Amino acid sequence: MNDQSTSRFRWQTVLLNVNIATMSNGASDYGEILDGALAIENGKIAWLGKQNELPKYDADEIIDGEGQWLTPGLIDCHTHIVFGGNRANEFEMRLQGKSYEEIAKAGGGIISTVNATREATEAELLEGALKRAKALNSQGVTTLEIKSGYGLDIENELKMLRVASQVSHVLPLTVRRTFLGAHALPPEFKENSQGYIDLVCNEMLSQAQASDLVDAVDVFCEGIAFDADQTEQVFQAASKLNIPVKIHAEQLSNIGGTALAAKYNALSSDHIEFLDEAGVQAMADAGMTAVLLPGAFYFLRETQLPPIELLRKYNVPMAIASDANPGSSPLNSLQLMLNMACTLFRLTPNEALAGVTCFGAKALGLSNEKGQLKVGMDADIAMWDITQPAELCYQFGVNPLSRLFKSGKSVSNH
Repeated sequence: MNDQSTSRFRWQTVLLNVNIATMSNGASDYGEILDGALAIENGKIAWLGKQNELPKYDADEIIDGEGQWLTPGLIDCHTHIVFGGNRANEFEMRLQGKSYEEIAKAGGGIISTVNATREATEAELLEGALKRAKALNSQGVTTLEIKSGYGLDIENELKMLRVASQVSHVLPLTVRRTFLGAHALPPEFKENSQGYIDLVCNEMLSQAQASDLVDAVDVFCEGIAFDADQTEQVFQAASKLNIPVKIHAEQLSNIGGTALAAKYNALSSDHIEFLDEAGVQAMADAGMTAVLLPGAFYFLRETQLPPIELLRKYNVPMAIASDANPGSSPLNSLQLMLNMACTLFRLTPNEALAGVTCFGAKALGLSNEKGQLKVGMDADIAMWDITQPAELCYQFGVNPLSRLFKSGKSVSNH
């Protein structure tokens, strides 16, 4: 005869009376479990399913979800939230009719951010980054990618990456740090782009890795930034150090960056408004993720849409991210991106939500840990006061987040 006490599960937290969007089926459906329950133990999801199928258990904490919805904690897989200063002045100048050249001569553009970032202390950069990260966290984000790329020299790129690391020590966020030394040409290398790329490959990247500050390497491959040969040089250097790569590509033109990145099994290609079918097929063959950035598309008033139908045709996963940065997307809201992805890019709410959960995780190489509600996955869970998942894309301006769990622990959403 079985001792009943030995057959009971012991869990730290059990969520009852919830509807669950597991997001385990990608963009095909929400993976819904209605009238469900979910159990957490040791920071992981220990059980989930229909509430009437719950086994016998004891729990330290039982939470009544009152019919609310659970999703995975949201993932913002492309941000630049560590920077000095802001560029509201050039925003105003542009709207007054000033040209890009006039703004640049007045000290605007990315170099103004580089100068402000170089002048800022780590404490000042952290203070600014935390304001932006808190805004994201308060709207359900539990995993965040932060890029460097406004230092453009060894000292300041490492400074940015150290600040990115500190964000996760202050807030309940998993932070992935991406080295974007090849973001723009610094003033001191104005006539020597190859010399700068040599510095990136031979010194900056290796020092970042030696300091344990880099999880991935990114390059802005574009006519106004670095060409395909220079991009490949960075990828080769990253490959020698066994660091995954990703790329900013095809935002303004098509110079083959995405197809090149596919040869290096890149995690993602981001922006991609001008990507062609051959590039999409290369992404599919390499198992890459397309990261769509509707905030930059909106803020820059672009008209060239990403190749959504081609991405669907080739089953390329589409992630959605904020691209939060001071120049082209000063928008620190992944909830806003969900709405923009649907209204501007015509994604379905299911596709958009997959883009900030399971496919956001894929874009960061975290598919085995995050982005789905599934037994064994990290218990990064958002609870929403909504009646259906599509509400997360439909309405903006009223935050429906009622509770957030990071690694199984309930954290403040303020």
